Order: sequence, then C-alpha cells, then structure tokens
Amino acid sequence: MKAARRDFEDFPQGARDNLLDALTAVADGGHPSIAKPLTGLGSGVMELALRHRGDAFRVVYALQIGAEIWVVHAFQKKSKSGIATPKQEIDLVRERLKRLREILR
Repeated sequence: MKAARRDFEDFPQGARDNLLDALTAVADGGHPSIAKPLTGLGSGVMELALRHRGDAFRVVYALQIGAEIWVVHAFQKKSKSGIATPKQEIDLVRERLKRLREILR
C-alpha cells in the first residue's frame, strides 16, 4: 500500500535494511525471529517488531490475502506504555485491511 511504503521510506536506512531482510525471508517462506502474530485482526496478519538504535519500528503485513504478502502499515512506535501496539495504529491497520480485502475481491 502506498501509504505504508511512504512511511517505511522515512525509517532510518539501517532499520529499513533489517526489515527488508525480514520481509524477504517471509516471501521465501521463512519466519524471521522479529515476526509475531498481530492478534485480533484475523489469521495471517503479522507484525515485524524491530529495535534500532534505541527506537522501535513496526511493519504490519498480511499473508493470506491472495497469493502475495501485503505490507499494510509501517510506523515508528513512540508509545512509552509498554510493548503493546497502540490502539490508533491497530485501528489504522484494521481499516487498511478492510480496504485491501474489498479491492482484491
């Protein structure tokens, strides 16, 4: 998705490189150590969680929509309230997944 790509391109180069390596592993059928299911959004919705130079970066992707991997959101986590993904980010992912599923029908 274009918005996710724009956000991803704003990440520092080192973070982008690490996350691209993880997405490549996913595309090749692997499961990178930084990948975890993003609960409450349906099966196949995963989150890559990366710590890079003291900051936290996240990429959310969907595996089971068509035959491709779709990156639906990328963001820098700024919440200091623990490791949970902030509600506003979950709401945005939910909306983007809904739109993607409608487009691909």
